[in-house]
Amino acid sequence: MNPFKFFLTIYWRYFASPINYAKHLGVKVGDYTTISIRDWSSEPYLVVIGNHVQITRCVSIHTHGGGNAVRKVIPDFDVFGKVTIEDWCYIGAYSQIMPGVTIGEGSLVAAGSIVTKSVPPHSVVGGNPAKILCTIDDYIARNEKFNVHSKGMSSAEKKKYLLSLDDSRFVKK
Repeated sequence: MNPFKFFLTIYWRYFASPINYAKHLGVKVGDYTTISIRDWSSEPYLVVIGNHVQITRCVSIHTHGGGNAVRKVIPDFDVFGKVTIEDWCYIGAYSQIMPGVTIGEGSLVAAGSIVTKSVPPHSVVGGNPAKILCTIDDYIARNEKFNVHSKGMSSAEKKKYLLSLDDSRFVKK
């Protein structure tokens, strides 16, 4: 590899923002979206991410898989699936989105979920394999009492505020 190409590879991989890196690789990314992914499948151009989406750390989005297991029978075997994450979705840390999956608008994928089937709009899914746990409206009804309205605070403000709250303001499992 020539030195310039090597430098560019290092730049995109480690110094560009995750959003710019994703776009550089061909991922279609909407507005007001945050992405923490640095590791993409070999076909990132098959991924479409909508507006106001939050994808947290260590999420994997897969666009293919399983080919090598059958290549003894069919040497050129390859199967792909496009992945779409619609507007206003949240994908929790360490989740895996499998080929061909669409995450419907306004849905929440719980941390650590393995999403093997498409998710209907306004749903909360979790587990392995991910299953529908409730609707977003149900989630809001159960959790609204824990809303501390800290969105938009600086890290220092949030820390001071959260440490000042009574334990009853926090979710307990």
